[in-house]
Amino acid sequence: MKLQSYTITQGRDRAPARAQLKGIGFTDEDLKKPIIGIANTWIGTMPCNFMLRDLAVDVARGIREAGGTPMEFNTIAISDGITMGTQGMKTSLISREVVADSIELVTRGHMFDGLVCLVACDKTIPGAALALLRLNIPGVVLYGGSILPGKYKGQDVTIQEVFEAVGACASGKITEDELHQIEDVASPGAGACGGQFTANTMATVMELIGLSPMNTAMVPQVDDRKHDVAAYCGRVILDAVKNNRLPRQICTRAAFENAIASVAATGGSTNAVLHLLAMAREAGVELNIDDFQTVSERTPLLLSLKPAGQYVAADVDKAGGIGVIAKRLVDGGYADGTAQTITGKTLGEEAAVAPETPGQQVVRPLSDPIKKTGGLVILKGSLAPDGGVIKVTGIERKIHRGPARVFNCEEDAMAAVTGGKITHGDVLVIRYEGPKGGPGMREMLGVTSAIMGAGLGDTVALMTDGRFSGATRGFMVGHVAPEATMGGPIAFVEEGDQITIDIEHRNMSLDVDEATLSARRAKWTAPPPPFREGVMAKYIKLVSSASEGAITSKVF
Repeated sequence: MKLQSYTITQGRDRAPARAQLKGIGFTDEDLKKPIIGIANTWIGTMPCNFMLRDLAVDVARGIREAGGTPMEFNTIAISDGITMGTQGMKTSLISREVVADSIELVTRGHMFDGLVCLVACDKTIPGAALALLRLNIPGVVLYGGSILPGKYKGQDVTIQEVFEAVGACASGKITEDELHQIEDVASPGAGACGGQFTANTMATVMELIGLSPMNTAMVPQVDDRKHDVAAYCGRVILDAVKNNRLPRQICTRAAFENAIASVAATGGSTNAVLHLLAMAREAGVELNIDDFQTVSERTPLLLSLKPAGQYVAADVDKAGGIGVIAKRLVDGGYADGTAQTITGKTLGEEAAVAPETPGQQVVRPLSDPIKKTGGLVILKGSLAPDGGVIKVTGIERKIHRGPARVFNCEEDAMAAVTGGKITHGDVLVIRYEGPKGGPGMREMLGVTSAIMGAGLGDTVALMTDGRFSGATRGFMVGHVAPEATMGGPIAFVEEGDQITIDIEHRNMSLDVDEATLSARRAKWTAPPPPFREGVMAKYIKLVSSASEGAITSKVF
């Protein structure tokens, strides 16, 4: 092995470094072994990442058992669920970049030979993957695991039901006491949000793309088996270091298509589009937004998972884990089984031994898919020349045409919904919430859930240059690009304009003549940046379009 850590730990001139490391308990023998960084996103502000400190102990045990030396360090996490609907949500996507940057900095500084990244809430997962692809040293992404579902009136509930209950309460469909009862039971312990929302979608992606060992992700965070999973990942990283398995060798074009297929087959979050585009750019893989349409069209929807379906992530674990999903995709020819994984085995080899639970109903057989095509559709047209994304899981409508109700921020739209000012047929347009305009592409779960809770989900549509939570369901189009701040067509929509969203023909159009649009465009000026200093201002300066993954690392 060629260990880059020796640059810091070995030789006469490195005595000062060894002296400091010995001061915190490391020995000469420790420092001759491969040094593995454990990048921990533990934080005490949310359930998603709450037990990661405990799991880091198990990862370190596995590393030592396999002949390595663990060194743990911390990075950050932002809770999407807690910040949702506030100005704090603007920090969520920005945190993906900070997670990636901080892991990169510590690893470059301390010259680790490998990494295990402990992740959970939404942006920590792609943040860790971006760092691994930049650094291109052996690395494992270990997902902390989902929360268990709560119970309300005998039914499984997640944080999704709380958000939708807010809308139901505002419209008088339930009482405030009933809302409080749902609030009290929806999050019964540690773990990331329980449906196929963004965290569980990206955890699925990490196994299918090969950066997470198969069947490690869906073991719930509070399950005792998670400790064994963590130790196993510690052993996997040592084997990867010894055999020099590198992220860019694993994350090939075929691996990215496998990852997209997993999102399509599970009805996963639209955020996966953003994150996979960003990862592809770090990996040097050619991938564009239209590729998601191509893969989704050829991939069947095989799981009925929340937010639009029946089951939660813990049910996937009971069914046999993500390996069962991988097996279906490989067996059906929807995923490339020859793609390599961090364990040294191919995806096909890992999938072949998936321990499917007899009689499980969660992952459908190939002969009986829920739909013949996947859960993602990419829309283009006069309103979104560079694309927009809609999750069609649970949607029966193929087209919506109605008058625009225009809002220049999420708060105004939320007030209109909860104030009873949205009527059947409306198209809510929420703009200036894009990567630069927000900044940070706030997720709109509060608004979309309020729409569903108010009973408007079957008759209204929403489009935004912001994002949606993975828990969003309904006729909702996000990632509209170019964004309003950059002079995209969404900036020129006016109250009452007729908008047509056609899923079957993958088109979004504004029914306004070109002369009128040209006059509006001539009068328009870009709004001033909402931040002029600090991390938010730096992000505004650097971030790319949502159609390119909203990345900040490609500076030159």
